[in-house]
Amino acid sequence: MKRVGILVGREKTFPDALINAINERGKGETIAEFMKFGGIRHDAPPQYDLVVDRISHEVPFYRATLKRLALEGTVIINNPFWWSADDKFFNFSLAQKIGVAVPKTVLLPQKDYIPGIVTESLRNLEFPLDWQGIIEYVGLPAILKPFDGGGWKNVSRVNSLEELWSEYDATGTLCMTLQEFINFDQFVRCYCVGQQEVMIMAYDPRKPYLSGEQYIHNPDYLAPKLAERVTKDVRTLCTALGYDLNTVEFAIKDDIPYAIDFMNPAPDAELASVGEFYHNWILSAMTDFIFKRLAEPRTHPRYRWDALLNPEPTRTSAVASGTEQQGRTILPKADSATNPTEAAASTNKPKANAASATFETKAADAGGSKAQINDAPPRGARRAKSETTGKTPSRKRDKNAGAPRSKTTP
Repeated sequence: MKRVGILVGREKTFPDALINAINERGKGETIAEFMKFGGIRHDAPPQYDLVVDRISHEVPFYRATLKRLALEGTVIINNPFWWSADDKFFNFSLAQKIGVAVPKTVLLPQKDYIPGIVTESLRNLEFPLDWQGIIEYVGLPAILKPFDGGGWKNVSRVNSLEELWSEYDATGTLCMTLQEFINFDQFVRCYCVGQQEVMIMAYDPRKPYLSGEQYIHNPDYLAPKLAERVTKDVRTLCTALGYDLNTVEFAIKDDIPYAIDFMNPAPDAELASVGEFYHNWILSAMTDFIFKRLAEPRTHPRYRWDALLNPEPTRTSAVASGTEQQGRTILPKADSATNPTEAAASTNKPKANAASATFETKAADAGGSKAQINDAPPRGARRAKSETTGKTPSRKRDKNAGAPRSKTTP
């Protein structure tokens, strides 16, 4: 008998339906259940042949447990080693290398740092940042978002350099990216299962979550040639990243699909969110894939990082299956074109009204030089005590600076 463990958070309909589908097809020879575990021994034998992971990105204890199971040969969907090593900025860099169109993106230093990071700790960091050069490269408006986040958290649209400074000042210890705004003509979110099966869904990110208006089933939403390119790009990305379950989002402008988010290894599949058609599709595709993986011969795991991070790819062909052709997606209601993050930002967080500020800090580095720091340098750097002198660097506010910045509530 083979056992499948489901590791979940707050979601309800998808994991329940998946367990029922597996048990029905398994006929007692394969059983699925919610996992239950506490203290994990480092030498304990694995209890599951396969685990579907929906929550370990939020719970380190779960992530460490899944890595332990993977070492014993348990199949984990998705690979906990790659997921732990991944981030969205790397993904954008990778996509550009493998021929997938992406918006111009810049990684920004953190604004604040954990205790113990002081001025000398950041001696390799450029002060001040070339904010004007960054803006000229990315363009305005632009999207500010975490380099490894998800779920539309801490995402904002900025329309000026002053707005960028204001929003950046509220990001705390988050590491952020600034990304080119794509004023899209069409927008799609694509399921990908097993790096092969692709479902293109017309998706309107301007609509509220659980409104029933984000996903609309329209098989003819994309022109055939564009649908073929999107399918190929989805498979290319998921194969390169090693994800067996993922969603890839494209903002389409002038018939060019720009991949704007493709690190979603625990994608939304709730019935009330994605609707009955897409819920049933992802349930069927995942059930098929789970039984396919269970039927594969189990090999002794190779204890090397390259083996753990990069399992053998499936395929990267762009030929759409009959299921994909049948299920292409929906035409959103006509609305003013905007970036998907605009709606999330405008709905969930107030804007701060603050101008830039210039700070001056005396860095006790080897040269004893004075560094002029722009509005957006890390607070940890300018407020930290010198490791060598024990003194707090001085700071003064630019006489042209505006009111104190308000904190952001995403």
